[in-house]
Amino acid sequence: MGSDTDMEMEKKKKALAPIAKPLAEGRLSKRTLKLVRRASEAKCLKRGVKEVVKSIRRGNKGLCVIAGNISPIDVITHLPILCEEANVPYIYVLSKEELATAGTTKRPTCCVLVMTKPAKGEISEELKEKLQKEYNQVVTEVAEVTSAMY
Repeated sequence: MGSDTDMEMEKKKKALAPIAKPLAEGRLSKRTLKLVRRASEAKCLKRGVKEVVKSIRRGNKGLCVIAGNISPIDVITHLPILCEEANVPYIYVLSKEELATAGTTKRPTCCVLVMTKPAKGEISEELKEKLQKEYNQVVTEVAEVTSAMY
């Protein structure tokens, strides 16, 4: 996740789907991916379209992070609508490879759902507080970016 050159950044932006809005850029992108990494370490992460859709339909809340360079786009077109109906904030990041790296997965990942509580078991209070603080900060920024769109 080092600093990309301008040419690599342009290639990534050209590969973006036209529906990839709101898009996390710059500092928000780094914070979002850092939050995904922390959630993965705390076992508070759902990976992949199938798991994310199932979690949202069951009423789990969190932040949905979607990769913007998915092809074919039909795989993820229903996710923003589902998130809006369930009142779950969502944000797009530039690439599925970055999302997979942050989620500690070897395979590229279309989307992840960052939750503040683990699906099974418990996490330490210190880790829970740190995760909650980062989560609140990112969700606030996502809300600002989303409101600026409309």
